[in-house]
Amino acid sequence: MPTKKQSVNRYRSAPPSVDAALDKETLIVYGVMPVLEALRSGSGRIRKIAVSDNRRDRRTLEIFDLAKKSGVPVNRIARRELDEILPDSVNHQGVVAFVRTAEYCDASDLIKKAADDPLAMFVLLDGIEDPRNLGAIVRTAECAGVTGIFLPERRAVGLTENAVKSSAGAVEHIDIAKVKNQNQLIDELKANGIWVVGAAGDADMDYTEWDFSRKTALVLGSEGRGLHRLTAEKCDILVKIPVMGKIGSLNVSVAAGVLLYEAARQRKSKN
Repeated sequence: MPTKKQSVNRYRSAPPSVDAALDKETLIVYGVMPVLEALRSGSGRIRKIAVSDNRRDRRTLEIFDLAKKSGVPVNRIARRELDEILPDSVNHQGVVAFVRTAEYCDASDLIKKAADDPLAMFVLLDGIEDPRNLGAIVRTAECAGVTGIFLPERRAVGLTENAVKSSAGAVEHIDIAKVKNQNQLIDELKANGIWVVGAAGDADMDYTEWDFSRKTALVLGSEGRGLHRLTAEKCDILVKIPVMGKIGSLNVSVAAGVLLYEAARQRKSKN
């Protein structure tokens, strides 16, 4: 996937029918479900939608209906024009939305949400670099009822087009904050009565042994390297997912699913 700067350059060579929607403050969201979820969220960030002239299915009609209700213009254009907007490897499914860049929320405001919620659950990502992993984690977190997600400002992927696509629209339904200093954030979480639980393959405790029914921030490390040393040291506890095969660890997005749904199971059983 191209970088944001490269994407903007590509946008400027887009067909005239969509070129007016593109500038440096715009991301492309592509695919039927991500565009539908962006419309359903009512975020007001969609500037314009382009739909291939050969799409006539039920979901396409729903896109037109929701766009009309939201006042979002929709253009029918030739599929080859959509192909010119995105790299050849991208499957846009004949649906592309031009969306204002994601608005991250303030980290302290997000933490305040835990004040009146005894089941507040956060995810802190420690340097995730693959946008598809980020998108998959955001999708799982939203489905599991997570309160919000914290991303580091540096040395990590943000909400790129590929991450948004991989989230299947979940980025429109969950609060995401960017933080400059991850270790200060952990201190702030602890000061607000939130347990900070890191996932680490060499931890002594199995993840099922931890009580996730209290306010928790789950920290997930980067692909390959895991948690940074200082981040791991600052966690209240480290937990592991037992691995019984010959491969030493799970993909981070898969691990997120295992851990977050164990947390959801525990919380449901105590309600």
